[in-house]
Amino acid sequence: MRVPDDLAQRARDIAAGLITPVPTRDAATVVLLREPPVEVYLLKRQSTMAFAAGAHVFPGGSVDPRDTDHAVAWAGPSPADWAAVLGSDEATARGLVCAAVRETFEESGVLLAGPSPDAVAPDTTHWEAERAALIDRSLSFAEFLAAHGLVLRSDLLKAWAHWITPEVETRRFDTRFFVAVLPHGQRTRDVGGEASLVTWLTPQAALDASDVFLMPPTHHTLTEIAGFETTDAVFAADRKIITHLPRVVDGELRL
Repeated sequence: MRVPDDLAQRARDIAAGLITPVPTRDAATVVLLREPPVEVYLLKRQSTMAFAAGAHVFPGGSVDPRDTDHAVAWAGPSPADWAAVLGSDEATARGLVCAAVRETFEESGVLLAGPSPDAVAPDTTHWEAERAALIDRSLSFAEFLAAHGLVLRSDLLKAWAHWITPEVETRRFDTRFFVAVLPHGQRTRDVGGEASLVTWLTPQAALDASDVFLMPPTHHTLTEIAGFETTDAVFAADRKIITHLPRVVDGELRL
């Protein structure tokens, strides 16, 4: 795909050593699924957002420094196990998994946590004040879980992909993609904030819709998920996490 002239020029300046790419920030995003048929939860970002304005995206965001807090109650594969899967150090893996669960709750109202290692919260609508406090960072995720006797369920996530924002961008993220299934009894809702619209669509419908703008990582992920008929098949898929760093060459973004 062609990129705007300013990004093409920025790519040339980076290649010439005239400017240095901005550093990346660790981030996590979650492809939330439900069935039948297999559908994905998408948010349309506000047109005023500085990054990916107007794009349909999965819930996600940057790692909060407090996401690495050992006080976060944890069930499922350990941070060390996740580090091996994600190809990171243990602290980074802890932060990424916690951010994935926290951001999903903030942006969809869906909470991948429960009162015990083998249970999940059946309803989250009564925690709207806490969700708002998480968003404005006046409350940490560890504090929220502890206050309600909840444990993060890392076993409800599956690592899916690793994407790094191209060097030409002025806002860059080192993002791990996860998949998760909407827990029984929970529901998504229009929680506002960064999204102007939320919707459930089949992957193919999202790919085919003329009014759905997709960034390359989202488009690529939807294309992959479209090949599965059930959420169980998605989770059973043998995934090798490959790092994707798109580059701008001759004015074109190439994967």
